[in-house]
Amino acid sequence: MNESDQTFAALASLLRRHAQGLPIRTDEPGHLYVEIAPVAPRAKPGFFGAVQARKSCVSYHLMPVYEHPELLEGISPGLRKRMQGKSCFNFTAVDATLLEELDALTARCAAAVR
Repeated sequence: MNESDQTFAALASLLRRHAQGLPIRTDEPGHLYVEIAPVAPRAKPGFFGAVQARKSCVSYHLMPVYEHPELLEGISPGLRKRMQGKSCFNFTAVDATLLEELDALTARCAAAVR
């Protein structure tokens, strides 16, 4: 398993752990996509998060931080440095410290949407 595959596996595992009870739209090698159940009978599902293997990195999307930017308060400069845009974190390798912090952030996001 190469470094990109290891990074994807670690990030996908983290997202799956916090997505319990949420609908998973896509779960295939290199792509995991988790939705938020619709709140009304005819409403479309919302987007919770995703992990995507790309050419140069693995992207971890966490939509609740876009909708509730206060969830990002107190994150470390190291994790903020990984941000691209308002809700995406890019990784090229597993960093245990940053994954632990991302785990806590994902838990806060999951609590915010339930």
